[in-house]
Amino acid sequence: MELLNKHVSIRKFAEKDIAQKLLESIIYSGTRASTTGNMQLYSVVITKSEEQKDKLLPLHFNQPVAKSAPVLLTFVADFNRFTKWCKINNANPGYDNFLSFTTACIDALLCAQNVCIAAENSGLGICYLGTTTYNAEQIIELLKLPNLTFPITTIAIGYPDESPELTDRIPVKGIIHKETYSDYDEDQLKSLYSFKEQLESSRNFVKENNKETLAQVFTDVRYKKADNEFFSGKMLDVLKSQGFLH
Repeated sequence: MELLNKHVSIRKFAEKDIAQKLLESIIYSGTRASTTGNMQLYSVVITKSEEQKDKLLPLHFNQPVAKSAPVLLTFVADFNRFTKWCKINNANPGYDNFLSFTTACIDALLCAQNVCIAAENSGLGICYLGTTTYNAEQIIELLKLPNLTFPITTIAIGYPDESPELTDRIPVKGIIHKETYSDYDEDQLKSLYSFKEQLESSRNFVKENNKETLAQVFTDVRYKKADNEFFSGKMLDVLKSQGFLH
């Protein structure tokens, strides 16, 4: 719990390679995560070469961490492998659907989080790149991902070269619901988000973006409706071309 409670995202890494044996050991820990029906519906693509990182960089919106990290791990929701295994064993698979895509996503993300914990336990730092699904089509092409696969997240991993402070979180009482979901009233919402809103970094964020509230920074700048709809459309198209939607 102490390790988990001290987690921070690392975006600056030392120029130090990760030994292949250690990397494989960390990924093995990922395979010990829970998985639907023990099907292990994920694959992990390891990227180390500067050439390949240069190609991935614009697909991750040119985030410096995507280039500076010694290793990028792309976690792939993968029903390709299991489907082919079924076919060569005279079994008729039915995994070309949205439920199967969701199942594989869950498996891949559980594996990814285990990898992150194992990495931090080994003295490494990690940073999730939430940009993977935004440009899934191009990543699929670059990594040569077959039908019934989808890149769901990427983790930058390496030895830390910074010690950032813990990121703020809303109080744990704000996410707990007893027996049934209790919806939030205005007073509760103000109480839950007041600490985040009063942080100096948040105040600067609002000022720099010429907004009135922190919420507006999220809705008008960081995660805009138009962008969400655009990338949702792209994602649905890729799910069709990858065989998960018809």
